[in-house]
Amino acid sequence: MAFTLWQLPSQTRSQMNSYVIRSAHGRLIVIDGGMTQDAGYLRGFLAAHGNHVHTWFITHQHLDHVDALTQILTSAGDLDIGHIHASLNTAAWVAAHEASQLDSTVQLNEALKATGRDVVDLELGQVLQIDGVRFEILGIRNPEITANAINNSSVVMRVGDEDRSVLFPADLGVEGGRKLLAGPYRERLQADCVQMAHHGQNGVEQDFYAAVGANVCIWPTPQWLWDNDNGGGAGSGSWKTLEVRAWMDALGVRQHYRLFDGLQEIS
Repeated sequence: MAFTLWQLPSQTRSQMNSYVIRSAHGRLIVIDGGMTQDAGYLRGFLAAHGNHVHTWFITHQHLDHVDALTQILTSAGDLDIGHIHASLNTAAWVAAHEASQLDSTVQLNEALKATGRDVVDLELGQVLQIDGVRFEILGIRNPEITANAINNSSVVMRVGDEDRSVLFPADLGVEGGRKLLAGPYRERLQADCVQMAHHGQNGVEQDFYAAVGANVCIWPTPQWLWDNDNGGGAGSGSWKTLEVRAWMDALGVRQHYRLFDGLQEIS
């Protein structure tokens, strides 16, 4: 295989996305990174694997995806970061459509500016080859979709080599999922593994997962969300995780990697 994939654990019992890929020759690629509180663990993990990130992908501008990178950029340390790729909406768009996330957006922008970092804007249909690992960009920002606004502007990536493939839809919602299914890249969604959209609830629909056809699910999902537990026991919450879990059972998926089980190497 040309790459190793890890799902990193949350340091706060919160939902978050933090993935590290190591190519066959040791190049590191990060997807998102998690919240501010996850930055220390992430930094230590990267240091143990060479302390140089070849490419960092930002999927969208929610704090549980970008704040760790902001913290790393603005704090002292010797971590070397090469390219940063994203498809970001402007701060003005965020202010207009999801103002609760404006602080994270502004702080990320300020950190990038202060450190002299340029973000390479991803293009729909773009393919990046990094040391034998293929990154296909199947979805980028959707500024016309203002329902579930930032989630529906998630970058969607298919990552693979000659042996296996992983689809990362980040936090894509219903509307963004339907747009992708109706577009020219539907057939490229097929993958062996799928990261569950929006932490396994209130994300894409069952038809989307059926189109992916994965046999392994990767859940960036804490225990309470996995159980739909708001404090009153399993099933007591209003989240849709149990429904989505039933979808995956119906689709024949039997292998699951869950955030709350700790650091996991996805095989």
